[in-house]
Amino acid sequence: MFTVYVLYSPSFNQIYIGFTTDLNNRFLSHNQLATKGHTIKYRPWIIAYTEEHTTKAVALKREKQLKSSNGRAFIRQTILPKLMPIDG
Repeated sequence: MFTVYVLYSPSFNQIYIGFTTDLNNRFLSHNQLATKGHTIKYRPWIIAYTEEHTTKAVALKREKQLKSSNGRAFIRQTILPKLMPIDG
């Protein structure tokens, strides 16, 4: 299985989109193990969204869709509000 995932950094209001076959290790890498790359600047990350796909080709296609401007709008308008506490 291939997992397309969205990470969110509440401290920096940043999103990161990727795919992997091992979400646990990939998440650990983003949050602790990696020593270089984009994600180390915005730690800590939380997993905001995941999707499972049976083929790499489909996962790559979905990752590309989510990285588009429409995909990022979907994430910010639909997914992230579910993570935020409602003031009231």
